[in-house]
Amino acid sequence: MPEDKQSSVPISAGAASYTAPTPVNTPLNAAPISRGFSHPNVPDISEDESEQQQGHDLMNKLQNLNIRPSGIVEVLPAPVARRVEGLKGVHADYCKIEHELKREMLELEKKYLLKFTPIFERRKAILLGDSEPTPEEITAGEAVSEKDDPEAAAAAKQEREDAEKNLSDEDKAIKGIPHFWLTVLRNHDGLSDLITEKDEAALEYLTDIRLVYLSQDTPGFKLIFDFAPNPYFENETLEKSYHYQDELGDTGDYIYDRAVGSEIKWKEEKDLTKAVEIKKQRNKTTNRTRLIRRSHSVPSFFNFFSPPAQPTAEQIENGEVDEDLLEELDEKLELDYQIGEDLKERIIPRAIDYFTGKAIEFDIAAIEDDDDYEDMEDDDFDE
Repeated sequence: MPEDKQSSVPISAGAASYTAPTPVNTPLNAAPISRGFSHPNVPDISEDESEQQQGHDLMNKLQNLNIRPSGIVEVLPAPVARRVEGLKGVHADYCKIEHELKREMLELEKKYLLKFTPIFERRKAILLGDSEPTPEEITAGEAVSEKDDPEAAAAAKQEREDAEKNLSDEDKAIKGIPHFWLTVLRNHDGLSDLITEKDEAALEYLTDIRLVYLSQDTPGFKLIFDFAPNPYFENETLEKSYHYQDELGDTGDYIYDRAVGSEIKWKEEKDLTKAVEIKKQRNKTTNRTRLIRRSHSVPSFFNFFSPPAQPTAEQIENGEVDEDLLEELDEKLELDYQIGEDLKERIIPRAIDYFTGKAIEFDIAAIEDDDDYEDMEDDDFDE
């Protein structure tokens, strides 16, 4: 499948590369360095008065600094500055081991994906109606429902058993679980905003979403969307690959490099990412009229497979790209990578929870938890 829709992280002034927010490389929070700590105000019992005074002088210098990356080191006495450089060397040894850990954890994710795959294949078989769930699988599912809400589970089971006694021919003819993946995507808060009414008609043909990791030489992952034959495009699969940079970042995290999406082979007049305007023009000389068709881009879920175009570093350095445009591009790329991660880490493994709505409760709880905190201004750290 050709992949020629690409994007990579912008190298805009002051903007850092995006860290891939996977469970193997992302801390729970980035706490301010001052959280939980205060400046020492009791000297060590071994300090004499001279040492105390030197320490106080140094502390006063540090406290009066407008902190910047090199600000502290610039005011340190030479012996202390030398020790700081030594600590950097010690930390470099830590980083080497940390990088090794992160790489091994990625390999562990790949290993366990192989164990998950048969489960995902079993899920697909039931969704498509190729197989019915076994009595054991149904019993296990009922146990999960009962654990979540015993009363609701008992009522739902009784209602289902009563309904099965009087099934209509139409109900008996239903195969699998229709529109499963469309419902899953609509029940994700972020993705639901991207899906238009026209997109829904095409996404009804979505039969599976799969995850594969890229090769050892190319760290990253690929999302594969399988479609049944449909009136919208020729592709049987649409793919989106997320590539990490070869080297880990300074914090030991994987850094996004670029995203690559499939080219969608739209059928005639079925492109959901374009709208066509038809205008009538009249020739001033002959008075004849003609119809002009002009297309323009419109919001669509399927724009996901066409990542934002990335300007070159040379274009940015030469000022050929407007700063506002760069900022807008940064936001689009960040959203694109977040969607990819949510599909990988949440939607694919927990699809049934998004279908039933159970996952929505967890998402809302997470949002409410985030709302308990507010961003701090730079001035807040100077107080």
